[in-house]
Amino acid sequence: MAVIETVEQLEALYGLPGETSLVKELDHIIPEYAAFIEASPFVSLATSGPEGLDCSPRGDLAGFVRIDDPRTLMMPDRRGNNRADSLKNIIRDPRVALLFLVPGSGTTLRVNGRAHITVDPELCASFSVEGKPARSVTVIEVDAVYFQCARAIIRSELWNPERHADPKSLPTPGQILAVTSRANIDGGAYDREWPERAKTSMW
Repeated sequence: MAVIETVEQLEALYGLPGETSLVKELDHIIPEYAAFIEASPFVSLATSGPEGLDCSPRGDLAGFVRIDDPRTLMMPDRRGNNRADSLKNIIRDPRVALLFLVPGSGTTLRVNGRAHITVDPELCASFSVEGKPARSVTVIEVDAVYFQCARAIIRSELWNPERHADPKSLPTPGQILAVTSRANIDGGAYDREWPERAKTSMW
């Protein structure tokens, strides 16, 4: 197996980035980039900690990530499974990366920066949904922001309904839990109870 071991080898294989790949990167959010953040209902959050890397989905109504100023983003954290892997990582290593998706658009937006977590009551309350404040807010200081071209979305046909998987063809969460818990968790009961549990824990 031929393994690439140096940056020089990699650059010899791929070449250097073109001008458009470089000029799109900024250290602040311009109105054109803000438009993607405000339209996005979903972002992947990548963090790093002593136990390793983590990439976690974050989703809410479009625009749930707030632009406080051109160098600062704020993202609410709501009820979940309480693993808090991303938040634990941020406490120990503030470096984060975000990838914003906008359904129907091939263009994605990437943000790299440093984050901290706050539980300021007024700030958490300002992110309230149906009367429930955010449990915490992740404040991100932007180091770099740039758009990613649409090649990956186009190749994957991500937004093409004809390419969407039939959920019935995939294992359910309950089926997975039954296997990983060695049947200590009743997978069928978990799946049956999930819709009602989701209603009470969504926000």
